[in-house]
Amino acid sequence: MTVNGRLYQREVEPRLLLSDFLRHHLRLTGTHVGCEHGVCGACTVLVDGLAVRACLLFAVQMAGRDVRTIEGVAQPDGTFHPIQEAMRERHSFQCGFCTPGFVMTSLEFLRDNPEPTDAEIREAMSGNLCRCTGYASILAGVKLAAEKLRDGAGA
Repeated sequence: MTVNGRLYQREVEPRLLLSDFLRHHLRLTGTHVGCEHGVCGACTVLVDGLAVRACLLFAVQMAGRDVRTIEGVAQPDGTFHPIQEAMRERHSFQCGFCTPGFVMTSLEFLRDNPEPTDAEIREAMSGNLCRCTGYASILAGVKLAAEKLRDGAGA
């Protein structure tokens, strides 16, 4: 599989979860494991451009696939992606545990819906849980990210 633009070839147990492969074999610990049932969204990654729960997939299912984790979102020099920058500007998160999942979900959502309504943002983010915020700052961050992306701030 390719992870964040780098090809990896490993032999793994057939039952190894993608989340565990990323965290323990590749040491990409930004993919957080919360509920381990696909409910909280903390383990969200992009597989071939689609937001999926890494705790519900096996690593062996990723053969030949392209996986993008939160570590692959910022530029190589550390410059934040417009989504990350917008969420930072709007103070979208407190503890940060859910942050990678929301960012990864937003990447797919805003790519496919560059001018979302508040209701569409709420619906798109509804599969991700945050225990710290009231979600208003997350909504504000996604709205600002949409503006930044429309204004050509990058992808």
